[in-house]
Amino acid sequence: MTATAPITQDVTTLPRNLPEGGPVNIVGLTREELSAALIAAGTPERQAKMRTGQVWQWVYHWGVRDFAQMTNLAKDYRALLARNFVISLPEVVTRQISADGTRKYLIRIAGGHEVETVYIPEEGRGTLCVSSQVGCTLTCSFCHTGTQKLVRNLTAGEIVGQLMLARDDLGEWPERGAPKDETRLVSNLVLMGMGEPLYNFENVRAAMKVVMDGEGLSLSRRRITLSTSGVVPEIARTATEIGCQLAVSFHATTDEVRDILVPINKRWNIRTLLDALRDYPNLSNSERITFEYVMLDGINDSDADARRLVKLIAGIPAKINLIPFNEWPGAPYRRSSPERIAAFADIIYKAGYASPIRTPRGEDIMAACGQLKSATERARKSRAQIAAETGL
Repeated sequence: MTATAPITQDVTTLPRNLPEGGPVNIVGLTREELSAALIAAGTPERQAKMRTGQVWQWVYHWGVRDFAQMTNLAKDYRALLARNFVISLPEVVTRQISADGTRKYLIRIAGGHEVETVYIPEEGRGTLCVSSQVGCTLTCSFCHTGTQKLVRNLTAGEIVGQLMLARDDLGEWPERGAPKDETRLVSNLVLMGMGEPLYNFENVRAAMKVVMDGEGLSLSRRRITLSTSGVVPEIARTATEIGCQLAVSFHATTDEVRDILVPINKRWNIRTLLDALRDYPNLSNSERITFEYVMLDGINDSDADARRLVKLIAGIPAKINLIPFNEWPGAPYRRSSPERIAAFADIIYKAGYASPIRTPRGEDIMAACGQLKSATERARKSRAQIAAETGL
């Protein structure tokens, strides 16, 4: 299959055009869309830029949800906003806190569907892992999310809303009148939750435009990492239209094994994927690409695999994140031993690549990498059933 093959999915995406006959949700609108919506609601065009900036700051800098609190706007204009708009976030159904401080949110979106979002606190930083789809279409055999049927893409508002909900829970919105505080509890955002972000490109791009805007949520593109399993035609667009850091779910060094672990490889194989990645750092002004590599006992963790990996990525500015497999009920794989992971990492390190071993976080609440799955979809397949399907 060539890199120019069309991308098709049997998945519903809520429209990006503004609804007719009802209030418009401001959350997730880009500046251009918000300006157009304000004009459509009766804002004079000559005032649109100023009004967009004012509303934007109230919603995304101060975290205000009530138009009546937007005190630098005239009362009649606040009434106009209240008649035509809402500031609506997804609903938090449950919040679980791990022994290591990781927080997992089960959130409900339009249609009653549920997705999961994870906040990981670390020394001097905090990372929010957000979802981009309800379920996933890729069926990666080591990933719990891949056992859940894909339902639909998230809207830009539902993606941005995950960050806003986390800031609510962490009490991170600034207090008006208080001294400026540069401390960020959510300092980094990773699109590594449920779903394949590049199969929802338009909404992900719009959401990241909102998140990266310097007058609101203000996360720089260097603080945002998008993880893809290898949707080759969208990689160059991600570089030029989003420009964030890129991570690739790689996980194997031969097409034979990657076809099983990451089935999208049957469409865009390792060589095709690597060819697309070679230009990404220059196009996006990124320093390097992160290769994610889950360590599966006896599957992809040999010294020969490590040496092949080094040869495959030669010439690509990169680091390799080694991820100890996070088990889930019915999983057909086991985690590689600490000794095997360390030996694998040593080969990569001696070849000149950073090879950090990720510390599993939130395993006690099923919040670790590859474990996310909404509560309504937790019907378990047996280990034998999944093993039979994967052929391993």
